Amino acid sequence: MKQEGKKRIWKEFQKEIPDDHFFFVRSCIRQSFFPGSEQFLIKLLREELGKDIYEDPRHTTCTGIGYHSDVVPFETIQTVVARHFALATERGYKDILISCVTSFGIYEEIVETWKHFPETLEKTREYLYKATKREFEVPRTILHTSDAVYKFKDEIASRMKYPLIDHRTGEPLKAVEHIGCHYSKMFPKYGVGGAEFPHTLVGMIESWGGEVIDYPERRHCCGFGFRQYLIQADRGYSMSNSKKKFESMEPYKPEFVLANCPGCTMFMDKWQYTIKEQEGKTYGVNGQGIPVLTYEELAGLVMGYDPWDLGVQYHMVQSEPLMDKMGIPYDKDKKYIAKDGSKLEAPKNLINA
Repeated sequence: MKQEGKKRIWKEFQKEIPDDHFFFVRSCIRQSFFPGSEQFLIKLLREELGKDIYEDPRHTTCTGIGYHSDVVPFETIQTVVARHFALATERGYKDILISCVTSFGIYEEIVETWKHFPETLEKTREYLYKATKREFEVPRTILHTSDAVYKFKDEIASRMKYPLIDHRTGEPLKAVEHIGCHYSKMFPKYGVGGAEFPHTLVGMIESWGGEVIDYPERRHCCGFGFRQYLIQADRGYSMSNSKKKFESMEPYKPEFVLANCPGCTMFMDKWQYTIKEQEGKTYGVNGQGIPVLTYEELAGLVMGYDPWDLGVQYHMVQSEPLMDKMGIPYDKDKKYIAKDGSKLEAPKNLINA
């Protein structure tokens, strides 16, 4: 294919990412699993990069887990999300920045529905006004937080202290990137690179000095699937999907996994513990596990932030082997110290601890 043709095709898989003025929406499960990631994102955008990012304390869950579990009707979730849009409208923000890929997919699904069935938009306006006396404008842009970090990846690179390079050998660190299905597969046109070639995490890894591994199950789902996990008897389906991915990536010896979905990050981290307990199997080198990081944690590490402030110690698979390769200093004695100086109980049965 001619180079001009490649550029034209790739252009179709780009998205407009604003430079500033973001209405920030947290993830209900992400702030439970990885609270340090969301806090660092705000610090990164607001303090490091000087961006306007606003978080409204009146924001609530989008009810996405209930919706995907057939508990919350579509009409209800449209009204809940419309209230979020109303909060942004009241503050004068037109660009929504969402920390959860499930919320991201839901917001896009709702806006697409309103485009094709405008009567549903009018119904939603009616329901919202009756319930809250609020009105709203449809956002100009719906972004995932990984879009924003991708947008500013080169600015982050200019502040790097510890690039994704093995400081002992000078070789780039090998990384597996995993994109959440609700980011790239529901509405591919809204994700950078579409469903087959999502570039958001790839761009970060390469900009920060690492090497991205291509392996057979690269686009395979992590296995969360909501119903597979919410029903206890079906959780084996969830774990088997993650296991399939780990077995596929194992021969390529990745140093870490980078994910942009809270569910994917949590499952690919915790299922490694489960598989080790059940089968005695680990997928990293020398009997280690493969650290699974959020993109904010990785950004913080390369920029030289204290890893314990970022919260990497609260993963099941510990990141010390990765940090040792990057040359990052850390104090093990401060690993589980709370903000008030008290000692927290260390989690048990961690991998790489």
